Amino acid sequence: MENVQKRATKQVRSLLHLDYKQRLIKLHMPTLKYRRHRGDMIEVFKILQEIYDKDITDGILHLAQNDRTRGHSFKLIAQS
Repeated sequence: MENVQKRATKQVRSLLHLDYKQRLIKLHMPTLKYRRHRGDMIEVFKILQEIYDKDITDGILHLAQNDRTRGHSFKLIAQS
């Protein structure tokens, strides 16, 4: 997929002399890695806000119980 984006940025003739990262900056385009990470965070938000059916998402994320730190109650626990 990244190769497709690289090839697409080469279609802008005025930017051919630039490397891939510089072309992305000039075109105001995020990297695919950033877009995947952003998409994952949006999905986590939707699950936490119960936008999806709870029967489907139950058990996907594990929230910290009795968390005594400051902030909100939406602390995620890393699963090994």
